[in-house]
Amino acid sequence: MKRKTLDILVGLGLVVLAGLLLVAGLVLTSNANFANDYVKDQLGQQQISFKPAAALTAEEKESACLVKYAGQQLTTGKQAECYANEFIGLHLKSIAGGKTYSQLGDVQTELKAQIAALPKDDPAAVGLQKQLTDTNAARETVFKGESLRGLLLTSYGFSEFGVKAGQAALVAYFAAGLMLLLGAAGLIHAAATPATKGFAVPEPAVKTSSEDLLNA
Repeated sequence: MKRKTLDILVGLGLVVLAGLLLVAGLVLTSNANFANDYVKDQLGQQQISFKPAAALTAEEKESACLVKYAGQQLTTGKQAECYANEFIGLHLKSIAGGKTYSQLGDVQTELKAQIAALPKDDPAAVGLQKQLTDTNAARETVFKGESLRGLLLTSYGFSEFGVKAGQAALVAYFAAGLMLLLGAAGLIHAAATPATKGFAVPEPAVKTSSEDLLNA
């Protein structure tokens, strides 16, 4: 094969590969923009704002992100993660001893069974009924908190896909630029290479005379 032909083939192949990488980068950028815009729109509709710095409790001030985002409206995935874990998560721990919605359901069942086992006029039933009322209220509050926390963390997870897509797009753009430069270099080399020059042409064999063999 002629060296000029090989350079042209390799150069054109690299240019085509650069074009494919550029298209991939554009697709990834589009996906990243969609994810970021979607998360921002959805979170913005909730009209959630972080507490002002002056209103933070001593326990809340221990969270770096609550201090960082103090007073801001929640519109990004990182903010959603902070609000879900550091604010809602913190306050859920103070409800019913930190029991989850499922665990409070077990408490409800146990209290109902105890009340049902007592006579209606038993004084102990009043205390148990109050415990059940408090547990019902706590379970409803925990349910709302856990639901909101789950939705916010879902938004955070979706935003992370956008971040990863953006990072992948940058890699694709860099690789496309590199392939384009290498392809252009190959085509330039092809233009400067004589059409008759071969590629990896073997060196001609050296003939050895009988006299050379005798002198060896």
